[in-house]
Amino acid sequence: MSDTAQGDGTVGKALDVLDQVAGFGRPVRFSELLDASPYPKATLYRLLQTLTKQGMVSFDPDRSAYSLGVRLVRLAHRAWRQSSLAPLARPQVDALSRTLGETVHLAQMDNAQVLYVDKRNAAKPIEMYSQAGKVGPAYCTGVGKAMLAWMPAEEQERIISQQSFHGFTPTTLTTAEDLRAELAECVRRGFAFDNEEHEPGIICIAFPILSGAGRVMGGLSITSTTTRHSLQSLQTMVPTIRTAVDRIAEDVENWRFPDEIKERA
Repeated sequence: MSDTAQGDGTVGKALDVLDQVAGFGRPVRFSELLDASPYPKATLYRLLQTLTKQGMVSFDPDRSAYSLGVRLVRLAHRAWRQSSLAPLARPQVDALSRTLGETVHLAQMDNAQVLYVDKRNAAKPIEMYSQAGKVGPAYCTGVGKAMLAWMPAEEQERIISQQSFHGFTPTTLTTAEDLRAELAECVRRGFAFDNEEHEPGIICIAFPILSGAGRVMGGLSITSTTTRHSLQSLQTMVPTIRTAVDRIAEDVENWRFPDEIKERA
C-alpha cells in the first residue's frame, strides 16, 4: 500500500487503486486487481465503482475488464500544459537536438522518481529505456542526480530514503552514502553524469533547471553511448546546454510568476 493511501483515507485509497489499474498497462480483470491489492474484495469493488462513476476508470462488460478512463486523458492534457515544463521548454529542447545531434531528455521529479516529460531522439537514434511519460529511478539517472543535488537538504534526504538502490550495472551507486558523495560532487562540478549507471553503454550529462530563488523545477540531459562519446567529450557541450537550461528556467519563471518578474524589473 502506498504512503498516499495510508495517509489520505478514501481519496488516497482510490488513487492507489487508480495507480494499480494504470500499472498493468492493459485492461485488467477484477480478479487480477484483487490478487495484487491490499484491500478486501468489498472495499476494492467499492473503490472501482466510484472511480468508474467519476470517469477515472472505464469498465468493459464484454471483457469484464477495467482500464483508465477518458476523463484522465482530459486531466492529463491540462496537467501537461499547466504543470509540465515540456510546452515551455520545447523551443530550447528542439534547438539542442538540432545543434548537438544527441538525445535530449527533459524531466521533473515525481515524488521520489524521475518523470520524463519530453524527449528528442538523436540524429542516429539509440535504443534506451527512457520515453516521455515514463518514470525512472532518481539515484542512477543523470537528470535524477542533477535535480537531487540542488534540492534543500531535508527534501533531498526524504527522496534518498525512498530509493531502492538496485544495482542495474557494475557502476550503479547502491548505497545512500555513495549517492550523497556523488551529489556533493555534482554541485562542485556544476552538473551530473550518468556513467552507465542505469543501462550499459548509455552515458549522459545533466543539469538542473532552477528558478531565480534556486528552487529545482526540473532537469535536462544530453544522452549518448560509449561508442560515440565519453564523459569527457560530453563536457565540451556544457556551454551550449547551460545556455539552453538558463533560457528554459527564465521562460518557465516568466510564465508561472509574471507579476513577481514585473515587480523585480
